[in-house]
Amino acid sequence: MYAILDIETTGGKFNEEGITEIAIYKFDGHEIIDQFISLVNPEKEIQPFVVNLTGINNKMLRNAPKFYEVAKRIVEITEDCIVVAHNSSFDYRILKTEFQRLGFPFKRKTLCTVELSKQLIPDMPSYSLGKLTRSLGIAISDRHRADGDAKATVKLFKMLLNKDLKKEIITQTVKTEHKSKIAANLKSIIEELPTETGVYYIHNGDGDIIYIGKSNNIKKRITQHFTGTNSKSKKIQTLVSSVTYERTGSELVALLKESEEIKKNKPILNRALRKTIFTHALYQFTDQNGYINLKVDKANREELPITTFTNRQSAKSFMHSIADKYELCQKLIGLYKTNSSCFKYEVRECAGACVQAESTENYNKKVNKLIEFHRYDNKNMLIIDRGRYIDEKSVVVVENGIFKGLGFFDLNHQINNTDVLLSLITPMSNNKDHQHIIQSYVRRHKKRLKITTF
Repeated sequence: MYAILDIETTGGKFNEEGITEIAIYKFDGHEIIDQFISLVNPEKEIQPFVVNLTGINNKMLRNAPKFYEVAKRIVEITEDCIVVAHNSSFDYRILKTEFQRLGFPFKRKTLCTVELSKQLIPDMPSYSLGKLTRSLGIAISDRHRADGDAKATVKLFKMLLNKDLKKEIITQTVKTEHKSKIAANLKSIIEELPTETGVYYIHNGDGDIIYIGKSNNIKKRITQHFTGTNSKSKKIQTLVSSVTYERTGSELVALLKESEEIKKNKPILNRALRKTIFTHALYQFTDQNGYINLKVDKANREELPITTFTNRQSAKSFMHSIADKYELCQKLIGLYKTNSSCFKYEVRECAGACVQAESTENYNKKVNKLIEFHRYDNKNMLIIDRGRYIDEKSVVVVENGIFKGLGFFDLNHQINNTDVLLSLITPMSNNKDHQHIIQSYVRRHKKRLKITTF
């Protein structure tokens, strides 16, 4: 049995909010069997921005019941139910806080339709209730009112139940409240963080940034920092006073911003990323027979690399994949050390560049195709990825092989007009780390990204 609910509040300081409206639908997995909808007098002023958002004002609540007058009904309709909400941690926290003020221990299992949607409907542009339901074709009325949002959550939950045929994810996602292992001040920080992609900044008591990171789920990553037992996590837990963040939508944008911000701010706990984040690179040279050879080496040479890697193992995996994809000779790309032919030639899977059986013209054409694909020097590229919202995209700009910066756009004419687009981007430094990040990300996500030239 499920109690699908939505709560509107006064806004204000953390754990000082009051409930202004609540809607609960008791749902048996097939249909609604009970419901409770009511305005609530919070006995405190509503923040102006909340009035503008919800349309609920203090005058409307003057004669509404106070929370203690509806508390019994809330307990009854949610008893033996799993509480379901879109961002359940917020609604459940608000309910628990109100019951704590009454001295009543309110405890329920919870299920979050944000987390569930991310597992069952991956790669959606946004998981906010309004944008997600619009993307899925779910009708929603009275947005930002408890009844309208709760009804939309019921429809979304029905869809999610149908998608989870074995009910495995539903079962695994249900959260039972346990005694928190996180200090109260750290827990309050976590509860205010989004479950979205972006860059986060951990500050000490003086407001100084002590650590910068990126994540595809900021809340989850900060929770890991606050519960970790390694030396870095323990230092963070001791020094942290607050966490700020910037949504990016795109992991590529987050990676680039993280690298730039670490170099600029030099946080005391980011020692490993202050200098460089890649160790190996792919270089080319022409041998005495005129064949272009490829070689993985440490990324400290002055020569411009074709592409770069975070470690030797990732470089080795890459070399094996290009040997098959471009039909390259194992010997000439450094995978098979021998004075004669490579292994693939012996089993007739190589055209024989290793023993000059394949012409230099034909072989070098294949190598140059690889080089052209992975190197972006002298290229003008727009790398278009996810944005922060459903109707927005991010763009990373490379002009004449130089990384210029990044930005966001939501209109087609902006991306089609280079001058307008370049005026929208935030300039960023062009360094080897940023080159590596872009090349590596494009290499891994080539099929999903939209890359245009100008």
